[in-house]
Amino acid sequence: MANIDLILGFTSSAGEIIVLAFLLYRAIPRKLPWFFALILWGLISDISLYYALFKFNSDTYFRIFTVSTTVDSVLEFGVLVELIWSVLRPVRSSLPRASFGILLGAVALACLIIYPLAGQTIPANLTEQGKLGFHLEQTFAIMRVVVFLAMASFSQILSIGWRDRELQAATGLGFYSIVSLIVAVMHTHQTVGPEYHTLDQVASACYLGTLTYWVLCFATKDRQRKEISKQMRDTLVLIGGTVRTARMTARDDQENRKEGRKP
Repeated sequence: MANIDLILGFTSSAGEIIVLAFLLYRAIPRKLPWFFALILWGLISDISLYYALFKFNSDTYFRIFTVSTTVDSVLEFGVLVELIWSVLRPVRSSLPRASFGILLGAVALACLIIYPLAGQTIPANLTEQGKLGFHLEQTFAIMRVVVFLAMASFSQILSIGWRDRELQAATGLGFYSIVSLIVAVMHTHQTVGPEYHTLDQVASACYLGTLTYWVLCFATKDRQRKEISKQMRDTLVLIGGTVRTARMTARDDQENRKEGRKP
């Protein structure tokens, strides 16, 4: 088992290095800097956690795991916002100035809604610090799946395809997240033992599959982004106008209340 873990660990780190190299070669960090930072942090985090696993006791390991997962969660939040905002690039000029702030709030609200649901997948054998880190990890795993499914479902309307970097990044994240969620749910019905750890190894092997997919994707040239469909453009402009009108109405009502007038 230990040999398999070492092979998976070293192979994953090597895969992350290769992905980072292709990201730099294709100048993708200029387009998706948060995604690049996430992969880079994944490499640093994996090496740190493997070192802690062999050098420290379980309490220290889970403290490091919690810190690592917290940083990872911040980066993943940035990646989710970045992917959605990047997809909307062709129509940004038609959206209200507050659109980015609204997007941040929407993603944050979705995370808060999903957070209690993610708690159902936490294995009972973890320490309190381990449960916190795992809870954050599963929350963003669900969010990654949601964003991937949304982008894939509306790909025709958004005029994005499998050769677009945004969908490539989301597909890899979504695939690994689905596997990790399945493993987490199965863990809640297991006791600690050889079969328990085998599922973790399956998840690690699937992460290698994600890294391989990204290498194949980023080894090819990026295609020029298609124009977003007129239907989607009109819809987003309509939403933007509705949001702008609502904000102006709320501001006028507030001014009226301050002046003692009825709205």
